[in-house]
Parts: sequence; structure tokens; C-alpha cells
Amino acid sequence: MADRKTLADSKRWVIKIGSSLITNEGQGLDVRAMQSWTKQIAELRKRGKEILLVSSGAVAEGMARMNWSKRPHALHELQAAAALGQMGLIQQFESCFQQHGIHTAQVLLTHEDLSDRQRYLNARSTLRTLLSLGAIPIINENDTVATDEIRFGDNDTLAALVANLVEADTVIILTDQQGVYNKNPRTNDDAELISSANASDPELLKVAGDGGHLGCGGMRTKITAAQRAARSGATTLIASGSDEEVLIKIADNQVLGTLLTADSSPLATRKQWLANQLKVKGSLQLDAGACRALTKNSLLAVGVTCASGQFQRGDVVSCLDANGNEIARGLINYNATEVELIKGKASSKIEKLLGYIDEAELIHRDNLVLL
Repeated sequence: MADRKTLADSKRWVIKIGSSLITNEGQGLDVRAMQSWTKQIAELRKRGKEILLVSSGAVAEGMARMNWSKRPHALHELQAAAALGQMGLIQQFESCFQQHGIHTAQVLLTHEDLSDRQRYLNARSTLRTLLSLGAIPIINENDTVATDEIRFGDNDTLAALVANLVEADTVIILTDQQGVYNKNPRTNDDAELISSANASDPELLKVAGDGGHLGCGGMRTKITAAQRAARSGATTLIASGSDEEVLIKIADNQVLGTLLTADSSPLATRKQWLANQLKVKGSLQLDAGACRALTKNSLLAVGVTCASGQFQRGDVVSCLDANGNEIARGLINYNATEVELIKGKASSKIEKLLGYIDEAELIHRDNLVLL
């Protein structure tokens, strides 16, 4: 399990900055704060660290430019705000980093870019190349063309997925809170900061709250992001972006924020991709025997009690226990219509039921990851 010293010494960091920070609670881009963060990142670069910056703020900056006080609900207005704001956001970061002789690269992603295997690999190669060239990738969701991502997506999750993508050691989430508290600090004077915890600790989500009006995440999404990052062995630190020299303090092994550590060794790259699919195409409900068998074996049709969704061969599907809890996901070998015919049946009967057989397993263990 990683500790603060290990985090401080780690080489590849994904740093995420939230909307309320970067736009000074919606008043427009906080140029002074951006200059401070870029100066700190330049210092981290001198210390040999590779940095990827995931920056929120496009929608919030667009709102400020249009004098909108509330985040709009209409999709076309959100997309327009993102288009307006992204221009100012990336322009200001470029200007700040140029003062330190550092090149930047704008990278706009949607979750679909990371759910399609080929696009995932392309994004991975591009980001790794940018790092090798000494550039700072500045990453944001492509809100201008996204659909449900702009309603349900958040850059905490994107930061974790980027960490998985490039095998980063550390995720730093800068927010408007000091870290994760045992109760809401805005309404409870006796709330205490949680200094460190295991990312998978179920108690964390019980104390997490929702986001504010500017962003679409909250402490809950940050904890969930830490859990995603932990799947590839990355440690997450949630800290206040308003803390002076916060990034330097982290690199100097000072104790601040909430450290959320991984409790297991990194998953293989292919299984990381499977584990982090946000857009599964369907689900399979399994009996108790199949749930137990998944720890060592492939999934067979005989263990499936119910199937839902319109999935095709090769799609990612969820595996659920009898209570509907997701316990695994993987690449299915048969489409939804075929699974309906063979669910609950022995593998020896597949050919007779379908007239052919591709694979004896519904999901091979090499294409299956436990959650």
C-alpha cells in the first residue's frame, strides 16, 4: 500500500482542477490561481515528474462570459457555453505555461473515446507521445459534442480514466475543500478531515456529498474516481486547490488533504480497460454457483439466469449477482438473442440450440475482470 512518501516520490501525476477553483466560483477565469498552479507544475517538471492536467471550467467560463448565474439545463446551451469557455480556458493555460518555456497540448475526450478499444489505444499513444516530447497535455471532456456525458460525466472520473490510460502513479484532485470529511463540513462544525483511507473503503461513500451549482461532481465522484484509479495501482490525493503552493507541498511530502490508496496490485492493461468501461451494453444475472466460479473460471451459459440489453458479440456486458450487484464485466462471445436461447444450458447444448458454436464460454476468463 502506498504512503505519502511514495506519492511524493512518484513520477507520473494526473492533476485535476475543479470548475469552482479555476473560475473563482463562477466569476470568470482566476488568472492568478492559474499562474500559481502552472508555476508549481513547472517546478515539478524540473524535479523529473511527468504531468497531465485535467481541467474543468469550460462550461463555467462560458457561463461567466454570457453572464449566466445558473448552469443551464438545455443541452444546446451547455454545449454553447462549453465552446465559448474552452477558448478562454486553453488560451490562458497556454499563456501561463509559455512563461516557463513549456508547450501545452489541448486534448478533448469523451467517454466513448475510452470505451472503443481502438480509440482508447490511439488516445494512449498520443498522450504518451506528448509526455515524451515534454509537453503538458491539458485534458477536458469534449462537452461541445458530447450528449449524455455533459449531463452525467465529470472530470474526476475522466482524471481516473486518464490515469489508467497512461499508467500514472498518482492522481491529484484539487477541489474547494481540504479533503474528505467524516461529515459535511459546510453544515457541521465538528466535521473532521479524513487524513488517509483505503480507496475501496465503503464508509467513504456514506460521508460523501454532492457537487455545487458550477460543476457536476461532488466528493462522491472524487471517491469513485479514486476507486477507479486504484484499479491500476494509482494513489489519489484530494486536497484544496486554494492552499498556497499545494502541489509543491505534496511533492515535499507534507501532510495535507485525504490520501486514498490502492489495496491491490495493478490490473493488466486490457483488464483495466474492461473494468473502466462506463458504457456497458447489457447485463447477465448469475446464479450463486456461477458467481463463486468467476474467481477462477470463465463464465458459462449454464450459470446465467437472466439477460438484458441489446448487445452484440464482442460488446462489454456486466455480470450481476442475485441481488443485482455488479461483480464483474467482460467481452461477450454471443449476442443478446443467442444468449436468450442458451442461458441456463450446458455448453454441450449450444451447437444444438444455435445450429453452431463459436466458443464454449459466454465470457472467457481472459476477457473478464472482477469488480
